Amino acid sequence: MPTVFMVQADSQQECATELARMCATFDLQPLLPPTRSTGTERWLARATAKAPDLKSEAVPGASCGVSGC
Repeated sequence: MPTVFMVQADSQQECATELARMCATFDLQPLLPPTRSTGTERWLARATAKAPDLKSEAVPGASCGVSGC
């Protein structure tokens, strides 16, 4: 399982704002949008690392004979 980062806040707006800031700062993607936490009445959201862009990454020793690679 990949590393997961969590935001916890008192309001949905604060949680969404901090999730967006965290994703932009650390190049993450949202995993769980702001959701009300049962029992605590707080809001939480989660993010994880973006999947690598396999098209733009060269693989050492590999060649591509297909146009557009």
